[in-house]
Amino acid sequence: MKKIFLFLLSAVCAALPRTLNAQNNTVTFDTYMKGQADLYRFNGNVLIAKNGKVIYKKSFGFADYNTQNKLDNNSIFDCGSIAKEFTAMGILLLKDKGKISYTDTLGKFFPELPYSNITIHQLLTHTSGMPDGFNLVTKSFNHSKVAFNSDLIKLMADEKPPLLFIPGADLMYSGTAFNLLASVIEKVSGQSYNAYMDIQVFGPLRMKHTSVVNGPRSLKKIPGLAVGFVYSDSLKKFIPADSLHTGWTTYLAGITGEGMILTTTEDLLKWDRSLKNNSLLAKATQQAMLSVQGRKKTFPFVSFGYGIRVGKNETGNYVFHNGYFPGYKSMHLRYTDEDITVIVLSNNESQSEFIADALSAIALNKNMLLPYEHKETIINTNLEDYAGKYRMPLTRPPYMVSFPVELVLKNRRLYIHTGSREDIELKAEQEMKFFYADGTDQQIEFEKDNSGHLSKVWHIAWGVKKEIKREK
Repeated sequence: MKKIFLFLLSAVCAALPRTLNAQNNTVTFDTYMKGQADLYRFNGNVLIAKNGKVIYKKSFGFADYNTQNKLDNNSIFDCGSIAKEFTAMGILLLKDKGKISYTDTLGKFFPELPYSNITIHQLLTHTSGMPDGFNLVTKSFNHSKVAFNSDLIKLMADEKPPLLFIPGADLMYSGTAFNLLASVIEKVSGQSYNAYMDIQVFGPLRMKHTSVVNGPRSLKKIPGLAVGFVYSDSLKKFIPADSLHTGWTTYLAGITGEGMILTTTEDLLKWDRSLKNNSLLAKATQQAMLSVQGRKKTFPFVSFGYGIRVGKNETGNYVFHNGYFPGYKSMHLRYTDEDITVIVLSNNESQSEFIADALSAIALNKNMLLPYEHKETIINTNLEDYAGKYRMPLTRPPYMVSFPVELVLKNRRLYIHTGSREDIELKAEQEMKFFYADGTDQQIEFEKDNSGHLSKVWHIAWGVKKEIKREK
């Protein structure tokens, strides 16, 4: 596929309109997504909306690799941690009804837990310091059974794992906090979490294809389910995720609040509109949910509202949550100033977050590089010029932070070293452009000034180009 740059207010490519806008970008969306499907194995559903109106919607690939059944608009995916948005909504509905307050503590609902001073506000904002309950279940629970929230609470009460920090002193993402919030919903409402969500959230919003589904899914027949798959390097094919991640789909599968919700792209758009239009909550409560309520004081410096990421980057103000469950990756993202919503659901662990970031860039007329086939070539450049320490933009969108990386030479080959995983080789496709050898849609591009000195370095992640700063 030919390499194409899209420039705002530029006529670099005469075949493209001078100024791209969301209403006439359908071809560009399609070209980008077909490239991701053909070159990088994207499998899933995509929806893009402007002011709540769908401007692009399409399915790519299989609902089940084994049967070769195709995905369609009604295919149902596990949305992973996007479920935390719904759990937060459940708590805030109770708050609006005067049944709980932000300052209520865990001790009020579960006095057996050794965390009596942790507040609802701290649980909602990941500032509780709560230890990881899933690790506790993995270590101490009978794996021949299915654990539920009550089992998690009993284990935490019995073993009393210590807090990670003083509540309110910092922010650390916590799935366990949302398991506890789901249990608070059950205790206060007198309903199961599943029934409460159906009656209070999914039903009123007419999210007909959305439900809480906990327990082993192998025992359930779920019409329209997009089965989760992962790629096996040894077998050179996609295999069911259940065969590799048995804990998540067996003994951990009964725990709710941080996940275990199935949905579709169209239902998530209905959800997105409810947050925009205050459909369920009082206006002040909805505004609080989508405003910064907690900030991380150490790297990465992220911020949360209630159950959702909020913040601002070079593109604008955003709200989002991404999600993971074995075989699935998901993203719900909205740039609030332009009211651009992007929803990406994958059932083969495609990089939904990065793809959503790129689709947002297209919709907002930002500079983009469409996918193309990378081929290694022989170059004469002195690679030592490129070796050194850099600050890389954090590639999980849409963070505005950077982290240290190093480009190193090994056997006359250039590698990127992050310290958190194996070094990845950078293969040359031009004298000053290299692509990642791990098969991901990432490249490093160098620029030199008239004197031949390195002047700029760029990282391109799934088409989005950001500058890397070299450390002196």
